Amino acid sequence: MLNVSEIDSFYGWAHVLHRLNLTVKPKEVVGLLGRNGVGKSTTLKSIAGTVTVRSGSIKFNGRELLGLPAHRISKMGVGYVPEERRIFSTLTVEENLLVGVKQPAEGQKSYWTIDRFYEMYPEVKKLALQMGGHLSGGEQQILTIGRTLMGNPNLIMIDEPTEGLAPLIKERIFAMLEEVKQSGASILLVDNSIRHVMKLADRLYVISKGEIVFEGTPEEFQGNDAVRRDYLEV
Repeated sequence: MLNVSEIDSFYGWAHVLHRLNLTVKPKEVVGLLGRNGVGKSTTLKSIAGTVTVRSGSIKFNGRELLGLPAHRISKMGVGYVPEERRIFSTLTVEENLLVGVKQPAEGQKSYWTIDRFYEMYPEVKKLALQMGGHLSGGEQQILTIGRTLMGNPNLIMIDEPTEGLAPLIKERIFAMLEEVKQSGASILLVDNSIRHVMKLADRLYVISKGEIVFEGTPEEFQGNDAVRRDYLEV
């Protein structure tokens, strides 16, 4: 579904990603792990079209994404949940969800609707008329994931969904991501909770200084002490 090939990404003159390669297959969950500041978020932003990619290729369902504006990429079926959440604080919960509604991408059924989302997450329905800015951090995170799901993406990229949240809320978020997995969408996930990512993911990448240093299954990662020691432990 997604084929990232030899991309070099920049912030101004700062060269962040170095000939990075990554793939996501249909209905696959891929985890992207690494220490802070090594290029995880930049990888997602490069795919979403919000960071300058000067060379390489990013193909989604065989179509080149490089050079396309972010809104075009979104309409092709690529959903993006940013680390900053970016809900609309002066809109209600339901209005935030309505902002995300769009026609399903080619070949994608309308699995996610507001009614279905409310049915699965009744605690959100109770907050439907609340202003987004009045929600807790965990509630905002559930809302921003839900807003992206309203577009019924084929691929949803999620950046640090549990950062700063209490353990019980983390469990709730990962249970939500399991529901997204069961819906048939592919997921590219960045999160520092390695245990949860390993449980959810089919494959893992580890990135260091803008380069992929490991690719494999969670079982292969678990057995590789050197990778965990050199690229993840503080």
